[in-house]
Amino acid sequence: MIKHIFKTAILGLSLSVVSLQLSAQTVTEPQDTPAEWSRAYTPFQLAGNLYYVGTYDLACYLITTSKGNILINTGLAASASLIKANIEKLGFKFADTKILLTTQAHYDHMGAMSAIKQSTGARIMVDEKDSDVLADGGSSDYALGGNGSTYQPAKADRLLKDGDTISLGNMRLVMLHHPGHTKGSCSFLFDVKDKTRAYRVLIANMPTIVTEKSFSTIAGYPDIAKDYAYTLSSMKKLSFDLWFSSHASQFNLHRKHKQGDRYNPLVFADRKGYDAAIEDLEKQFQKHP
Repeated sequence: MIKHIFKTAILGLSLSVVSLQLSAQTVTEPQDTPAEWSRAYTPFQLAGNLYYVGTYDLACYLITTSKGNILINTGLAASASLIKANIEKLGFKFADTKILLTTQAHYDHMGAMSAIKQSTGARIMVDEKDSDVLADGGSSDYALGGNGSTYQPAKADRLLKDGDTISLGNMRLVMLHHPGHTKGSCSFLFDVKDKTRAYRVLIANMPTIVTEKSFSTIAGYPDIAKDYAYTLSSMKKLSFDLWFSSHASQFNLHRKHKQGDRYNPLVFADRKGYDAAIEDLEKQFQKHP
């Protein structure tokens, strides 16, 4: 999704709001991020115990359980207080966040991760292939790295492999290794239910192409073309009832849901839209040098 050219400015990311404080470390975060990445969006119930708590375009998901809650993605660094407010607006305790997951180790999904971990004590679990990038705050990322950290570095409490299960309370999530966008990009499959029925949910990391460089010239990621091909093939075969992704725009959130709409999970039962999105990404991959 990130295709714009970096314009970086040194930002001292020591957040003093709502007790979400980063350690005194300076990182470089892109200055020209799209406005919709930080624009507030009213949180709402997606399906059963799954909730949208992100910004207008950077999707963050809260999964509530009998033993605490799981947060997937955290948006930009400045979104920490917004995510906290969204969780509390839904009636949940921010301090009940026990597990932090991400679909990819880029600054637009990891920016507030360290701050939220420090505030809540939640455990970070990440695809093992993104652990090094997480540990250096994105500085070693093959496409967006090279100019220092783009988000606060963090150490993973658990490294995940393809097919691993994340368990908390009554919830079981399966992590699917879907590399290409990053070396450890991943998706999550799990079941939720409401008073009417159960839903098989996919939170997909769509394999968009970040770099304009020829794949064959990327020395830091020699398997990138192979990984994209694997991911596209794998994602075509998935079965689910509802699907979401790392960016609201990728699954057409704003066409399917208007702020204030009544609870209606089936608006996200869009297999045709998912297949079309994967087909379009595959065409982009095939055309890429």
